[in-house]
Amino acid sequence: MENFLIMMVINSVALIVVAALFKGIVIKNWFSLILSALFMGIVNAFIKPFILILTLPVNILTLGLLTLFINGLLLYFVSKIVKGFDIKSYWDAFFGALIFSIVSIILNWMII
Repeated sequence: MENFLIMMVINSVALIVVAALFKGIVIKNWFSLILSALFMGIVNAFIKPFILILTLPVNILTLGLLTLFINGLLLYFVSKIVKGFDIKSYWDAFFGALIFSIVSIILNWMII
């Protein structure tokens, strides 16, 4: 349970950083932020592994670059589910997912 709360905080901070850096990504309130972080954790834990397995041959051919597009697609997907978390275009989601991943990795490295 403690690791789950830590991951929620890390995801929330990463989403705050992404929303601050990109004008096309808007988080309207704290509830939307927490709900978005929760959904990002669920999507990354359960849906992303299946998509990566299904796209493994193409991912190998692209030397892993397809993973960046998958991350952007999943972030865009979460924005369509959560009210108050809006992403204007796929490219905002793509670059937002890139920054989200970098911030999450750095915070995980510092905290855990």
